[in-house]
Amino acid sequence: AGFIKSPLSQKRLAQDSVELYCEAIGNPIPEIQWWFEGNDPNETHAQLWDGARQDRVKINATYNLHSTSTISIANLTADDSGMYECRASNDPDRNHLSKSPKVKWIRSQANVFVIERPEIVTNVTVGPDKVTLSCSISTPQLPITGHKWIHKEKTLQEDSNSGASTSYIIEGTMEEHSGIYECIFEANPQIRGQVNISVPPQVTAYKKSEHGNEGDTGVLTCKNPSFPAVTTWSWHKSGHGVSAGNASGRYIIKSSGNKTELRILKLDIEQDTGDYFCNATNSLGTGDATVNLRVRSRLAALWPFLGIVAEVLVLVTIIFIYEKRRKPDEVPD
Repeated sequence: AGFIKSPLSQKRLAQDSVELYCEAIGNPIPEIQWWFEGNDPNETHAQLWDGARQDRVKINATYNLHSTSTISIANLTADDSGMYECRASNDPDRNHLSKSPKVKWIRSQANVFVIERPEIVTNVTVGPDKVTLSCSISTPQLPITGHKWIHKEKTLQEDSNSGASTSYIIEGTMEEHSGIYECIFEANPQIRGQVNISVPPQVTAYKKSEHGNEGDTGVLTCKNPSFPAVTTWSWHKSGHGVSAGNASGRYIIKSSGNKTELRILKLDIEQDTGDYFCNATNSLGTGDATVNLRVRSRLAALWPFLGIVAEVLVLVTIIFIYEKRRKPDEVPD
């Protein structure tokens, strides 16, 4: 057996995760095991299994043309620091309880250093037509080589400064730019903080006015683009004090996160025409929007055609009457 890829030493912050990769070849295909030795001088090697350390250790291995194995450890603590060893062997007696293997296990080692996570202090300052976000590390333990601000996986700002604090200015109001913003301190390992701009629901209607034909299904939609997400959606109709969802079987409400949809089955001109209000609630308050629904008769599509037919009939009638009343031409002698 021989290694074609070996695990690499890494630095990680506490509460983060780490992943080590190992790949070996041989004939027959070798088995791969993972072993660990902590930093305590009295601690000995111990084999790691899938589900170890209160199910924080996950091991995935495949044995096809060659052997591959990945070990990942979640929610790292200081006790996870140490040397991780990838062992490979294809000796038939490698796991025998009494016989020693003829060919020893080959080994590849990597060190994992778990560093205490520094505390990041965040702040949101609201000014006239602008919002300032800031992050600062109280006790920087690692050399910082730059900063970066990210929102919705898009980089907003970055620099190469070495300061223990960074800020980002947003032009506009909180309601226009709510969401989760990440401040990143470039170091080894990378240090990430999170700043949240939270506002009550800013509900908008997908269409302020909807049209439907009598007997068809009407669909009204509202959405909330702001943060945090909506916890409760409800619908009401003007002139009615009850929720549309409590009406008899024709109303169906489907809500998921920041979107809600009201379906009205078998539209009725008399009952269903009017204004509908979608109301959203989150931890900071409520918000609503209005959708106007107009229901047309099934014959509405025929009116243009019937109008044309009526015009033709009127013209034909006028021509017929004119021809009847017109004096005949005098016939010469």
